[in-house]
Amino acid sequence: MSEKTRSKPRGRSRHRRRRTALFAGVPLALASAGAMAYGGAFGVFGADTQPTASAATTSSLAGVTDVANGFASVNALGQNGTYGGRDGQTVTVKTLANLEKYATAAEPYIIVVAATINMNPVGKEIKVASDKTIIGSGTSGHIVGGGFFLGTGVHNVIIRNLTIRDAYQGVWNDKDNDFDAIQMDGAHHVWIDHNDLRHMADGLIDSRKDTTYLTVSWNKLSQENKAFGIGWTENTTADITIHHNWIRETEQRNPSTDNVAHAHLYNNYLEDEAGTSIKSSYGNYSRGRTNMVLENSYFQGMTNPVVRDATATVVQRGNVFSGTTGKNESGGSGAAWDPKKYYSYTLDKAADVPALLKSGVGPRSSVAKATTATTTAAAATTLTVAADGSGQYRTVQAAVNAVPANNPSRVVISVKPGTYRELVKVPSNKPHVTIQGSGGSRKDTTIVYNNASGTPKPDGSGTYGTGGSATVAVEADDFQARNLTISNDFDEAAHQDIAGQAVALRTAADKVFLDSVIVSGDQDTLLVDTASKDKLGRVYMTNSYVVGNVDFIFGRATAVIDKSVITLKKRWNGTSAGYITAPSTAANRKGILIANSTVNGDVSDRSFYLGRPWHAGGDASLDPQTTIRNTTLSAAIRTTPWTDMSGFSWKEDRFAEYQNKGAGAGAASTDRPQLTDSQATGQEVADWLGDWTPTAG
Repeated sequence: MSEKTRSKPRGRSRHRRRRTALFAGVPLALASAGAMAYGGAFGVFGADTQPTASAATTSSLAGVTDVANGFASVNALGQNGTYGGRDGQTVTVKTLANLEKYATAAEPYIIVVAATINMNPVGKEIKVASDKTIIGSGTSGHIVGGGFFLGTGVHNVIIRNLTIRDAYQGVWNDKDNDFDAIQMDGAHHVWIDHNDLRHMADGLIDSRKDTTYLTVSWNKLSQENKAFGIGWTENTTADITIHHNWIRETEQRNPSTDNVAHAHLYNNYLEDEAGTSIKSSYGNYSRGRTNMVLENSYFQGMTNPVVRDATATVVQRGNVFSGTTGKNESGGSGAAWDPKKYYSYTLDKAADVPALLKSGVGPRSSVAKATTATTTAAAATTLTVAADGSGQYRTVQAAVNAVPANNPSRVVISVKPGTYRELVKVPSNKPHVTIQGSGGSRKDTTIVYNNASGTPKPDGSGTYGTGGSATVAVEADDFQARNLTISNDFDEAAHQDIAGQAVALRTAADKVFLDSVIVSGDQDTLLVDTASKDKLGRVYMTNSYVVGNVDFIFGRATAVIDKSVITLKKRWNGTSAGYITAPSTAANRKGILIANSTVNGDVSDRSFYLGRPWHAGGDASLDPQTTIRNTTLSAAIRTTPWTDMSGFSWKEDRFAEYQNKGAGAGAASTDRPQLTDSQATGQEVADWLGDWTPTAG
């Protein structure tokens, strides 16, 4: 939205080594009755809440053990290894209610999570009972905004193949919100394997209060201040195995191991990636009276890679340290011990660990195989993109071009980590497309370009308009994007001759699902539009970031930004001033809803408006709407947070707040309308989405 043409009609609407085989995403039982496997057999994965009948099957996870290993495999405390819900029924769940129902039940269950399940309230931790396997169906099992709690005496639990993420509340070292992915207080015989754990509010894994016979293996832990804390006890009784985990973009507790009798850490990859804002304070920490054996792990760029207290012991063997600084300690007075006296294991070469873990950690994709007549839903087609030529395509647009016109089912474009400087357009005749970064962080995969309104087109046919400047343009219904960054890095300082409108992402479609993404720019970052004024266009963004300064969330779509962070950015010349939203909603439609989110940024206090009404083209029939509710507002927000635009008064349109908090929140007044409780019941997320329930695909 041009600052130079404020009173003129806008031009915007110009418009390991290990691969996995799964049956519907679930590893199948081993034949041996004595094996510590998932056990039980798997029949049809039917409607949510229904247990499935058993059926004879023989497939297992190809190349990935189905048997608990490490200390979780040891016969102790009356529990002979860890096999989870092997002796119970298999149920498939897609809702929070049913996940909680079966996870807390007294009976054993294998619980297959086959959807994205949002915790309510944020930070909720389901109290898992003994004898449970909770496992994601392929890569579709996501737990968002909360996690699991295993209390005193809970035992024989497997948590596997899940993505548990995004309880972050906008505070990096969060002292107020104890929102973990998995917390264990006094549990035993637990196996946490092949999960993606990231971006929670306090920590990713907490093993506390004498939790023992625990194995944590093949997980990706990232985007967190505290990765993995162990201890909170004066006793020295716990036995724990931690192997083949990739820990990156974390600052502390990597892990911090306090008063553990036998801590065996091997073949882990700790990475402090250069050029990010996150800096490790330490790596593996042996605290209290911990006796740690640390073998064949790889430490990349870590500060203080191995640290021990004077009372603790660390025995190091075969580790690799690349670009590390600070403390790298070993020794201590603890009694020597050999992990092989407790269980068998095989070490991978330390030099192979980074490549091995980058390809092997986290949830495994599903490959449907069964020996029964069961029919399962067709898996999505996957196209791979890699700038280095290791995928099917080198550019994202080439993969989009390969999607058949009017494709009837989901096509996933999996984009390997890297920076893709290109323009991407998903045309209206290619629905059901997902563009998904395959890296450990949404920052690993970036699609970026630098067009702006006024940038000359390469074919000499004129200049781009605002909408035409988008780095990624989505015109196809049922589009999804996740785990990546979409950016417009137009250099306003170098191009003061043209307008600063530079869109990162433009959507002009219905049922657009944006999950765990970063959309970054300056002015006009995120354009949520519709295919035409008379068509509905719904957008749901969750667990994401939007970065910008002027009108950077704008358009006529019915758009929800939920459980996300809106980051305010200074302008090109270092000044702080801006507008978050600029809705151009049609009458009788819903506009922009920001809910359960955080607004922050390194800008001056009282310098940003929450929004203003954009009557595109001077259209007086429009009825712009922004509602911001249950959101934390920083002091950057003005005390009179709404303002007029191009001769149209915001008071004639629909702007309101409800139960916001933080330094930028304020009491109701004529300049700051607040919804009543009754009005707020009609302005929930579900009211915006109507008959659409966004589901990862």
